[in-house]
Amino acid sequence: MKITFLGTGTSMGVPVAGGFRREKLSHDPRNERTRCSVWIQVHGKSILIDAGPEFRIQSIRSRIKKIDHFLITHEHMDHVSGIDDLRVYSYINKAPIPAYTSGQCIESIHKRFDYMFGENKYPGSTSLDLTEVTTSFKLDEKIEVTPLPVKHGDLDILGFRVNDFSYLTDVKHIPDETLELIKGSKVIALSALRWEPEHPTHLSIPEAVELLESLNVPEAYLIHMNSYVDHESTNKRLPDHIRLAYDMLSIEI
Repeated sequence: MKITFLGTGTSMGVPVAGGFRREKLSHDPRNERTRCSVWIQVHGKSILIDAGPEFRIQSIRSRIKKIDHFLITHEHMDHVSGIDDLRVYSYINKAPIPAYTSGQCIESIHKRFDYMFGENKYPGSTSLDLTEVTTSFKLDEKIEVTPLPVKHGDLDILGFRVNDFSYLTDVKHIPDETLELIKGSKVIALSALRWEPEHPTHLSIPEAVELLESLNVPEAYLIHMNSYVDHESTNKRLPDHIRLAYDMLSIEI
């Protein structure tokens, strides 16, 4: 399994519009973070988790030639606004892209992208086959996907476990039942907004590290960092098995 972090930044990206705080970050290119998304290649299948506003750019630089399955964590625009750019992949497939998410997210997508659905579907727009998922399901005999329910503040959203890789973005609280579903993963990616102060809807870096230590997953990557998180200096403060992910980082399990 090959995992490519397409984007690792918070909802505003890093640096934010206008380049504010850019001068405060080192000239390390790993501090340039587009909105969170990840691409998984496993057993000949190409799986995308989330598609944010920079997805077109992410797909070009990663050379994504097909998308067989699309997993959506939640309906916030930094995770779904790139859906329009998936149209070329539905052309390539000559069929709707199978997509999996919560019922609440499906309802939101139908409203926000109403021109893609129903009798008045706009010709040439992205075609998605949206399916609500609540329990584990198989994409084929070798690929198992497990939805990981978590809390993003008061919002119920999903992380996903794909075989031995667990991916959780925009997390503040993980229920005990979900923690059990994560256990046994070989690699986990978990959101961690900033060092301080604590945030009402996102884990801070210290909170994420404490949680990861309790899970005892051997390899962990932090995602969804804001403009106040410097890559190199932060990594020096983290345990050896926990690193900051960065855009275009690829790992293999």
